[in-house]
Amino acid sequence: MTELFSVFINVIMPVFGIVLLGYLLGGRLALEARTLTRLAYYVFAPAFIFRAIGSSAIPLTSAAKMLCFIVATHLLAALAAGGIARLMGRSREMIAAFVMIAVFGNVGNYGLAMIRFRLGDEAVAPATIYFVAISITAFAVSVGAAGWAHGGSRGALGRMLKTPALWAAVPGLIASHGGLEPPLLLSRLIGLLADAMIPVMLFALGLQMLEQKRICLTTDVVVASSVRLLLAPVLACLVAIPFGLSQIDYAAGVLQASMPTAIFVAIISRENNIVPEFATSVVLFSTLASLVTLTLIMVIL
Repeated sequence: MTELFSVFINVIMPVFGIVLLGYLLGGRLALEARTLTRLAYYVFAPAFIFRAIGSSAIPLTSAAKMLCFIVATHLLAALAAGGIARLMGRSREMIAAFVMIAVFGNVGNYGLAMIRFRLGDEAVAPATIYFVAISITAFAVSVGAAGWAHGGSRGALGRMLKTPALWAAVPGLIASHGGLEPPLLLSRLIGLLADAMIPVMLFALGLQMLEQKRICLTTDVVVASSVRLLLAPVLACLVAIPFGLSQIDYAAGVLQASMPTAIFVAIISRENNIVPEFATSVVLFSTLASLVTLTLIMVIL
């Protein structure tokens, strides 16, 4: 019980505190969540991903195992979520939303901060690799699912290729393994933008909670949130078995798979008109529920 309380106060609450600030100050400062989320989607996230990939020093063999493990976990979660929604007899748009929710955890602002607080600085590197892999996979699958819901495979491919985060991955890989170092001016500019992503996204989540006013708590919201918070980490534990990961790499991967639904799901759902109210409700509900589920998972690990 003492460890549960310690994890909740010292790991969970510092991160959630910024969300709470957004909720409390948004109305007083007349701020809009859409402005901050679009800024993060098109500017801060690509800068963060470029820096994360470009500065990674993890050996390629270890990184390859980690990438295969985390990508397989999230693709299985997406398939499971889509299958559950189909079995429930949901619409094409709702199936796409379930897939987006399952594959896109809040691994950036929530995940990186909490993993560092819980596992220490040595877990930051693997957590960052997981963040990049999950982000690219999630953006591709989520935007693809949204395109499939509206326009079939052609719409999915077109929307996926227009995702800003994917644009940043290729130059990041070149900078990391191709010996290409950006000029100091550009490096510092990207660094400043990247540093802004986590606090801005957490603050924007608080604004969204304020604007939403209340969560539409339905069976679909609970089921979709359960897939993200409970099924995904179970899949991560199972998928990790054949990869022989170190304890730190394993724990960081399972924790990243345990994160609540990312605010980007609400953004993509709004941009593509994929049941946005449902997606936002899941983001809010899973974030609040994660105060309990993440605390328990961190203690178990």
